[in-house]
Amino acid sequence: MLPQIELTTIDSKKQSLNDYEGKTLLIVNVASNCGFTPQYKDLQKLYEEFKDRGFEILAFPCNQFGGQEPGTGDQIASFCEMNYGVDFQLFEKTDVNGDSAHPLFNFLKSRAPGILGTESIKWNFTKFLVDKTGEQIIRYGSNDAISKIKDDLIKII
Repeated sequence: MLPQIELTTIDSKKQSLNDYEGKTLLIVNVASNCGFTPQYKDLQKLYEEFKDRGFEILAFPCNQFGGQEPGTGDQIASFCEMNYGVDFQLFEKTDVNGDSAHPLFNFLKSRAPGILGTESIKWNFTKFLVDKTGEQIIRYGSNDAISKIKDDLIKII
């Protein structure tokens, strides 16, 4: 079961992670000026293919890796919509590592550590696939292909 963690959308609306209970989630830290930014296109395709089956993508802009997300919430939302047609949920700019890391990312990192058991996120576009119960969490690195995520998604949706 997902913990009750407060979230704030990119347009400053309050939500709880519990609002997504019973849905399959892909949670991603994103950035507009990253070499991996074109992944937005494949993420949007994945969302369109599975959203009617209870699938949600929760994207959290993060400026902790090379200052690659310097914009305001409005600038980020506009960039994502205009360049990639993104209509999955974007959240406010979020820290994913360190003392100011968002509780959601602390939860995800502890439940699905990276290579050699490290918990820190290494770069933008790290992804966490969470099943409907919130129990099974699979972590993917920035380089992992969306096709790999899709294969795992099909198994758990």
